[in-house]
Amino acid sequence: MFDPKTNRYPYPEQTDQHYLEIHKDRGLVFDASYPYIDRSGWFRFRQSVVRFLLNLIVFPMAKIRLGLKVEGRENLKKYKDVLNNGVVSVSNHVHMWDYISVMKALRPHKTNLLVWAPNINGENGTIVRLVGGIPIPGKDVAAQKAHLKALKGLLNSHGWIHVYAEGSMWEYYAPIRPFKRGAAFVAVSNDKPVLPMGFSYREPGRIRKNVFHQTALFTLRIGEPLYPDKTLKLKDREKDLTIRAHNAVCTLAGIDPDMNIYEPVFNDSKRIDYYTDTYGVGYKGSK
Repeated sequence: MFDPKTNRYPYPEQTDQHYLEIHKDRGLVFDASYPYIDRSGWFRFRQSVVRFLLNLIVFPMAKIRLGLKVEGRENLKKYKDVLNNGVVSVSNHVHMWDYISVMKALRPHKTNLLVWAPNINGENGTIVRLVGGIPIPGKDVAAQKAHLKALKGLLNSHGWIHVYAEGSMWEYYAPIRPFKRGAAFVAVSNDKPVLPMGFSYREPGRIRKNVFHQTALFTLRIGEPLYPDKTLKLKDREKDLTIRAHNAVCTLAGIDPDMNIYEPVFNDSKRIDYYTDTYGVGYKGSK
């Protein structure tokens, strides 16, 4: 079984903080006039080419590179009618290629992804945009309103939005970090379900470990949709959905939520011992 304690990365003190550096700034401004959902013919043509190449080349590469196994795809068929009406999915964020894994697992659904704005402005911004990346604007109120309006239009036209509710990517990190409430806010505001998904790790074989120096193999499990509780007030509805989504991702990732009692659900804790004291608590991983 893969042991997450043997891996050390420069995990920051704050649980939603990024540690990978962006080496380029393309100067894009994410204001109220930015096309968060680009429906131009040229963009859609380029996006269709990229999706073709993903299916032809990148998805097979991801399976080889990550040793990807997908479980729970039967839920996509079981809840087809629900998911086809628009959905917000969430998962832990543990690898540079994990969104490629999400796209592969959810085919034939065409997913979009809420993205940290510097990633769109960075050196890989064009390709991130073409695979469905939607930048999250800063504190500009007008930009935030335009962004939410675009998301509403996408969901109401039966679109799919994936959210990394932890807020940043920490490679090979085993516990599920606190969730931001954004995913639940978008789902509740648009009366859409949240679909939880969880990445866990498997021990690589001798060749993968010794020749290719592969840290771990990945399993992605797809859960069942979670619906907003309409008996609750709006803020309580968001909090409740966030907690249930967090617990579901824990379970799908092989972590017992009841053993995860020391980890806060929301990202309001800056204690560095949040993950050093409870590192891997309740973690079972995958075989």
